[in-house]
Amino acid sequence: MNLSFFPTVEAITLTILVLGIGGFLSYRAIRLNPRPLTKKLEILRFIILTIICLLIWQPEYVEIIKPKEKPKISILIDDSASMQTQDVELSAQNVITRKDYAADLLNKEQISALESTHLVDKGSFSSAPKQDSPDYAQACSDLAKPLSDAMQSTDNLHAIVMLTDGGHNAQTPLLTQAQKLRARGVPLFLIPTGSEVPLPDLALQEVKAPTYGIVHETVQIPFTIKSTLDKDRQVTVELKSKSSGRIATKTVNISAQSETTDSLLWKIQQEGAEELELSVPVQTQERIKNNNTSSFLISGKKESIKVLVIDSLPRWEYRFIRNALYRDPGVEVHTLLFHPEITAMGEGPGYLLKFPEKPEQLASYDVIFIGDVGLGSKGLTKGQATMLKGMVENQASGIVFLPGHQGRLLELLNSDLADLLPVTFLSSQKSGTTHPTPTPLILTHEGRGSLLTLLGDSEDENDSIWRTLPGFNWYAPVERAKTGTNVLAVHGNIKNNYGRLPLIVTQTYGTGKVLFMGTDAAWRWRKGVEDKYHYRFWSQVARWMSYQRNMAAGERIRLIPTPERPQLGDNINVLAMVSDKLGAPMQKGDVFLDITSPDGKKTRRQMLSQNHTWGAYTASVKISQPGKWLLTASTVDEPEKTVTLPITTTSEQIEKIGQPLNLSLLQELAAITHGQIVRQENIPQLIQKLQRLPQPPPIESRILLWCHPITLISVLSLLTLFWIGRKLNGTI
Repeated sequence: MNLSFFPTVEAITLTILVLGIGGFLSYRAIRLNPRPLTKKLEILRFIILTIICLLIWQPEYVEIIKPKEKPKISILIDDSASMQTQDVELSAQNVITRKDYAADLLNKEQISALESTHLVDKGSFSSAPKQDSPDYAQACSDLAKPLSDAMQSTDNLHAIVMLTDGGHNAQTPLLTQAQKLRARGVPLFLIPTGSEVPLPDLALQEVKAPTYGIVHETVQIPFTIKSTLDKDRQVTVELKSKSSGRIATKTVNISAQSETTDSLLWKIQQEGAEELELSVPVQTQERIKNNNTSSFLISGKKESIKVLVIDSLPRWEYRFIRNALYRDPGVEVHTLLFHPEITAMGEGPGYLLKFPEKPEQLASYDVIFIGDVGLGSKGLTKGQATMLKGMVENQASGIVFLPGHQGRLLELLNSDLADLLPVTFLSSQKSGTTHPTPTPLILTHEGRGSLLTLLGDSEDENDSIWRTLPGFNWYAPVERAKTGTNVLAVHGNIKNNYGRLPLIVTQTYGTGKVLFMGTDAAWRWRKGVEDKYHYRFWSQVARWMSYQRNMAAGERIRLIPTPERPQLGDNINVLAMVSDKLGAPMQKGDVFLDITSPDGKKTRRQMLSQNHTWGAYTASVKISQPGKWLLTASTVDEPEKTVTLPITTTSEQIEKIGQPLNLSLLQELAAITHGQIVRQENIPQLIQKLQRLPQPPPIESRILLWCHPITLISVLSLLTLFWIGRKLNGTI
């Protein structure tokens, strides 16, 4: 404890000069003024002047505080779910988990040796909840928080020893905590647990199954398998119904050390929910055998899809599409035929005499086929084109564009439907191109994996069918596909600067879907097989486009969730398409969404109006628990007419068992904190090093007197006393 000054040469020179002049003036004042207080006042003034001069020397009051307790060493053991990985080989026959390995690394004798010189605090962090707990999937490994807690627990922290596999998947800034350790001079010693290479394993990573399918129709179930095996494998993936025992299988070639994405077909045979289990056979080398299966629900539905077919000529493609859909028991077809050569509209069963005039009339259609139809006379008006766009954007309807030889479809580029067309056209070839030799369609990579182009019961059979389908002579004046679209099939021969001409193109627009078919010769697929392939293709198109609209459809409300199968922690955007008592889109009124979580708790939320014209309402739902959620929508005027949408959430586990040791992260932490990586055989040397670490230096407490408030108050007090004294002494 002492007083320290930090004067500069200039400060010393100024002090000598000022005190010399001040002392001379005070001496002279005493000689000239014989009054009794003069001498005392001049001495006080010289003292004040001396204090002010010394403040220029930056005086500091320094107090040395020696620590009273032993320096602390914090030992932190990772207890997250990833520490359950069994990959620590003590011998060829003895393989234990990382958690058991970490528990045995520091024995009691080593801890006792440290406790003789240090205060040892041993504890675990990121402890995983039980597997049946709703928080299990969201549990993560946080390496930053225990470091922060250790620093806040004491000012006398000597070092930190952490036993971990380096898994950090929390949102807390880990490297920031490491920088704080470095600033405090606290080294971090890391003892890695686990293997640096992944365990030999086949893991079923992801299954993207639809929530429902049409009875007697086929659905496609994509899946992803991750392999960390050392060799390629050919496995038979099995999909099994838990209720009926029905099985579907597929042989999949899985490359070593990679991910393989494939899909399996399943035919819906009954109404109602059916629980399916997708499984990959456990291989001999696998060390993790609990990640080869995945269960999910698919609901079978019988429903009627309402289709409107609009064209200007009764061409072959128009006739066969109408006939195929007309014979489909699950499809209701209406037709609007603008015939350019006759005054009257086309008539017959299911024919309309005019375009639906009101939004509620048009809103009843799930899919609309637009053929060789343009604007103006014997075509659509711009207002009708705007209504069609609103149907797709706000009502989740689908539109199929089928251009023809007249080239009238290009007139729609001058309407709001231009945004929906997924391709650009060559205006110089309005009527398209005809070749004398038929040309086949060639599926792209996306087309080979799409349910729309699946004409066989397996992918191998499907490829064979497409190679043998009759070709086409005429194709539309397509230039290229727009950005963000999916090209399913291209011209077999013709290319331009953008590649092969896209002829089957899909895209999502708003809440609905769009398909463009660049040739009108799909009817030729009937050659030798009648409706087998032609009907199947357009039937799949109709169901694909109406899928979301019919996911949860009631008398007055349709519900559409995005995403369809959310993960735990996702926000679902729920779109409700609501009609009033007369069937028109509801423009005024309140819509409520009742949310029932898997634990039975119920909440009500008012949905917000998204688009008054189409009766669209939205709400957001946070998925906070795994399991089955029920979303029930109702209107305030008819609360009894509800529609319920079941949502089954998957709980993807954040902490994954079987991941390799993250050694690179541990090395970075050790480098930042001036610590080191310590292997098992070097732990005795670590104990000795910790014991030899220098004791923390005494803490210096400094008070800056030259800028302290008390100093200012003291000087002002002395100046005040001097001023009062001068008044009493009779001087001014």
